[in-house]
Amino acid sequence: MTTGENAIYSKYCSIVVGSGIYGLTMAEQIARIIGKPVLVIEKRNHIGGNVWSEFDSETGIEVHKYGSHIFHTSNDAVWEYINRFAKFNNYQHHVWTLHKEKIYPMPIGLATLSAFYGKTVFPKDAENFIPQISEGVSSRSNLEDKAISLIGEELYNAFIKNYTIKQWQIDPKHLPEEIITRLPVRRNFNTRYFNDKYEGLPIEGYAQMLTNLSSHPNIEIRLETDYFKIKDEIPKDKLIIYTGEVDKFFDYKFGRLEWRTLDFEISKLDMADFQGTSVLNYADLSEKFTRIHEFKHFHPERNHLGEKTIIAKEFSRMAGNSDEPYYPVNTKEDRDKMRDYRRLMESTPNVHFGGRLGSYQYLDMHMAIASALVAFENSIKDILESVE
Repeated sequence: MTTGENAIYSKYCSIVVGSGIYGLTMAEQIARIIGKPVLVIEKRNHIGGNVWSEFDSETGIEVHKYGSHIFHTSNDAVWEYINRFAKFNNYQHHVWTLHKEKIYPMPIGLATLSAFYGKTVFPKDAENFIPQISEGVSSRSNLEDKAISLIGEELYNAFIKNYTIKQWQIDPKHLPEEIITRLPVRRNFNTRYFNDKYEGLPIEGYAQMLTNLSSHPNIEIRLETDYFKIKDEIPKDKLIIYTGEVDKFFDYKFGRLEWRTLDFEISKLDMADFQGTSVLNYADLSEKFTRIHEFKHFHPERNHLGEKTIIAKEFSRMAGNSDEPYYPVNTKEDRDKMRDYRRLMESTPNVHFGGRLGSYQYLDMHMAIASALVAFENSIKDILESVE
């Protein structure tokens, strides 16, 4: 019989560490499909991780506390799943970049080329400005080489190099090539940032979506609870869904993995519109911030109050020990460490690692949901159904 402090946790079939989008999706699946109580432990004072947002009472503007989040996916199953918890508007993301006092659409396409070179560029002309995709592209070993192979040195120097230096504070030659592959290169005038089939933001806001996702009666959430302060109280045979930093779980046995973190300088301005768009990138080193978010543009369907707007300047830096990690740096040294940590992960019973922090992978919201759904169906479901 379980006695003492362990009895607190004995009624739960599983404990989810972290209430980000991966953790909440996993908890919802366990609660609804397994039909047993699940506990979610969250160290912050709110659920949802970096997806969390809050409404400003004066203006009614929804402020994305940890940077702009746009939901986008081409995965029908993911779209069907998330629409059980929120209805989305029809927002389509367009990003603009300021370089040498001129505005260009991003990602790079024919509109960018036409503006940059001061001439009309049609698809038949694109090969004169953008290198042809070749078989050798896939063998590029770093961000700079990959980017130049895709868009040429002139466009790389204008739009990518200095922005990347500000964002990562690392020579692009030492960053993995997959970072630049997230940015499409187009040979048409499509200026949408994403190519996905579905796109939008929750009409009632992210906080409401996250609340709906975690509202099943079998889900209990404990905020401001640090897993590492209570882990010894949890029975050793309890299934843990761990979505925190993987290196911290193993007490940094192979060293710390490097992360980038973000700082936001949020301002409320006495004007109806500051920049005319939701996100404006600053490609030059003359500005220390990487981009400015103006949140009201994400919801043109809303009637905001008054003639004010809210913006957030975004600053990127290397994460310290007490900072919130955002993006895995993923240098060669990080990848070597992660290989060692994966061996430990595979040999750690009763712990499933997932999410951006738990897998040391860059995951958009739709990717985190898809990963959780697959992991639940392929392993977690069978494990929990076998436990009486």
